[in-house]
Amino acid sequence: MEEVSLLIYNMVCGIVDNKDGVVIHHSSDDKGHMFQVEVSPNDIGKVIGKQGRIASALRTIAKACGAKNGARVMINVLNKPRES
Repeated sequence: MEEVSLLIYNMVCGIVDNKDGVVIHHSSDDKGHMFQVEVSPNDIGKVIGKQGRIASALRTIAKACGAKNGARVMINVLNKPRES
């Protein structure tokens, strides 16, 4: 699943302004592989997109890559609170 994680990372880095704030967390269980995407609070809207279209496109591409490897892939975009 390293290649799926790298794919997600590269796609998200192409969208955001702060590439240093991108962190991908991976976990797996019997249901499949979960990738949690963390970005800086200023970039969360860019990753989600209008009506969630960008996030949906990221999920579609990651699922296709996972299906090629015979695995179920899910992506969750985390909404970190802003640091005061």
